[in-house]
Formats: sequence, C-alpha cells, structure tokens
Amino acid sequence: MTAEHPGTQQPQPAQTQPAPHAGPPEPALLRVRAEVAKAVVGQDATVTGLLVALLAGGHVLLEGVPGVAKTLLVRALSAALSLDTKRVQFTPDLMPGDVTGSLVFDARTSEFTFRQGPVFTNILLADEINRTPPKTQASLLEAMEEHQVSVDGVSRKLPAPFLVAATQNPVEYEGTYPLPEAQLDRFLLKLSMDLPARNEEIEVIRRHSIGFDPQDLHAAGVRPVAGAADLARARESVARVSVAAEVLAYVVDLARATRTAPSFQLGVSPRGATALLKCARAYAWLCGRGFVTPDDVKALALPALRHRVSLRPEAEMDGVSADGILLSILATVPVPR
Repeated sequence: MTAEHPGTQQPQPAQTQPAPHAGPPEPALLRVRAEVAKAVVGQDATVTGLLVALLAGGHVLLEGVPGVAKTLLVRALSAALSLDTKRVQFTPDLMPGDVTGSLVFDARTSEFTFRQGPVFTNILLADEINRTPPKTQASLLEAMEEHQVSVDGVSRKLPAPFLVAATQNPVEYEGTYPLPEAQLDRFLLKLSMDLPARNEEIEVIRRHSIGFDPQDLHAAGVRPVAGAADLARARESVARVSVAAEVLAYVVDLARATRTAPSFQLGVSPRGATALLKCARAYAWLCGRGFVTPDDVKALALPALRHRVSLRPEAEMDGVSADGILLSILATVPVPR
C-alpha cells in the first residue's frame, strides 16, 4: 500500500537502493486510513500527514474553513487507533488551567490536590485553537515540547504516545488570534484542508441523506484496528530508516535557501530542518522503504516548513504565499542523484 503524500507535489518514483532492516509498515497502521475513510471522504493525504506525525512523535495543525471535517477527521483517527482522546473547545474565555489542570482545595483533608486537565491523554483535539488568547495557547508549550505539565513546581508526565491535533480557521476569519511563533514551531506539520472536489462533496451529501451521523462513529463502521503497541513497534522501525549523506545535505540546502529567499523575512531554523528529516523518514517507512529519497523530502517539505517561515509585508501585499515560495525553492535547489 502506498501512502498518500500530504504535500502539494506528487513525488516521482523512488530511486532504487538496497533497503536496510527497517521492516515493512505495520499492517494494522496501514488499515487506519481505510477505517477513517468510513467517516471522512477524500482526505487520504491529511490522514497520511497525521500518521507521519504519530510515527515521528510530533504534533499537527489542521487549517481549513469551517465545515471541512477537521474535527471529525481527528475523532475518526482516534477511534481507529484505539487511543485515549480528549477534546477541548478553545474559546476566548478559556483559561490555562482548563487545559493543563490545576490545584484544587480539598476541604476534607485541608490540602490542595492536583486535578488533571484534558491534556492528560494520548490525542488531544485542540479545536479552533486560534480562537483563544495567546496566554491560553501558550499553556500547551511545555506539554508539546517536553510531554509534561508543571504546576506549583511539580512536573507531571503525560501519557505516551501524546499528540496534539489542533484545528484552526484561517486567520482572516473574525474572532481569531494568530498563534505565537514559538507555538507554531512546536507543530511538526501544518496541513491545509481544502474544500472537497465535486464528486467527493456529492458522496458526503449522499452519506448524510442515508442517515450518517458524525457523532456516532461506531454506527458508521469505524473500528479500532491499531493501538499504542503497534505504534511503538512502528516507531522503532522508523528509527532504523537510513538517510544517505546526500539526502541530509539536500534537507540542509532547502532550509538554507529559505533564509536567503527575498520574500521571506524569517527562514527555516535548524529545528525545522530536523523536523523535515523526521517526517521524510516516517513517510519513507509508510511507503514500505528502509531508506529516504529526495522525493520523500519533497513530499513533506510544504507541510513541514510552511508554518516555520514568515513573509515580508511587501510580499504579502503582492499576494505572494509561503507555499508558492517554497515550491519555487523546491524547483531550484539541486536534487541529489
């Protein structure tokens, strides 16, 4: 089974190289896409991006206009993976303690005890994360980076695996707050969910016409086909995927090219280059290979880098997009052979 890549460009056929002992993809993980498709139509590439993030131990930011099934997609993925999931609706009055947890006074013992917040889960669905002020958004920084929460000087580990799947509306929409750069950098991937094609939208409407209920995924036929143990084994295999020196240099060259692009005032940092490499290794494994090709890097370049660059104001006024500049960089940076 070939993974649907989460970028914009379709990768070309991979180069032939001897594969090391990375092992084939877990069959259970490959069945996840089919389960999610029972509830969500036409988002295979986004599901692949979420699987890449799980395999690489990162977090995902899903951006799209309201009504393109961002929340439903994450819920269906959680159901197919049989992982503990909690949802937080981010609103302007949400407080940091509502996410991480807080100390609560127990009148019976006359002591303060810690009450866990919804962040103590495997998959945290942070719904409409950019509708809450930066102070509350920042409450996730430690959890996303260090997989722990510190309250009153005590650090508490989060369950493993831990993934933040955050949804956001485009920043042009009323009532949104731009995510701080430090928080954006914590997301491994930013996936854009577009409106469905005509035939896909017809299928969506058809399903609703025969009684599909997005709140009842079990009735839709979504069943758990993988779990934490499958994911742990898969991560061990991904760690054994080899990367040639030429491919490492290619990743670095792409990152450095963003720093000199005239339209960018902020390019990709070394952390961003590392994130791209991690994504490419996970994607190569999903494609059934034990080595990374330049095409794997290209396939993940846009979702791994688009949120780590910043356009100059004059470029924004000219209607230039980050994706457009990244595509031009991918077209001009020499590809190793």
